[in-house]
Amino acid sequence: MSKKLTKSELINLILDNESQYDNDEEVMHMLLNNKVSQNVNKSHNKNLSFGDKVADKMAEVAGSWAFIISFCCILIFWIILNACILIKPFDVYPFILLNLVLSCVAAIQAPIIMMSQNRQEDKDRLHSENDYKVNLKSEIIIEDLHTKLDKVINMQEQIEMQLDELKRMNGSNDKA
Repeated sequence: MSKKLTKSELINLILDNESQYDNDEEVMHMLLNNKVSQNVNKSHNKNLSFGDKVADKMAEVAGSWAFIISFCCILIFWIILNACILIKPFDVYPFILLNLVLSCVAAIQAPIIMMSQNRQEDKDRLHSENDYKVNLKSEIIIEDLHTKLDKVINMQEQIEMQLDELKRMNGSNDKA
């Protein structure tokens, strides 16, 4: 069972601030003045190592149409060269050397792409946390505005009732 947090505790939790505030208005001003959102791309990219950057670049290249088309052209050239052009081919049909090269490329490429995907997942997680904080801040501010608006409406209704009462009193005084 989770404990319901006060507005101050919730805002401190959002802003990662351990100090306590006594006044709700002070807390709301603190919330309004502090930014919750951050550029996740910058914070994530500055922690990448050289290997991480290389893996991301390789995954970017290996996942492009240019790579796929060029790799298909190389394969076709290899097959035509060894099957038709060369008198003494270095890789005869069934192209065992080509299969070995393709297996090595796949064995190296797959983990590199997975490393890049794991980093992307971490980046997405940071985006989600950032979105959550921004949404929570917005929700708290909207709730506070709604509460203040309700108070204003209640005060307006009280003023209207007092005005109606004054009108009735003035109306009964005028008849007398």
